Amino acid sequence: MNRIKNFFSDVSVEMKKVSWPKWDELKGSTWVVVSFSIIISAFLFFIDRILSSVMQVIL
Repeated sequence: MNRIKNFFSDVSVEMKKVSWPKWDELKGSTWVVVSFSIIISAFLFFIDRILSSVMQVIL
């Protein structure tokens, strides 16, 4: 039981050391991730379509 208590005590101390991003930084990072995800998914969609067409021609 003492080990569990020490664990949560240590977690509390470490969480106080974390530097959390400001709201503006968080919004900016979120937009970057969402934009990048959309671009990559569109790229993979078109590559999949091209490769699927090539495979239909071959087969």
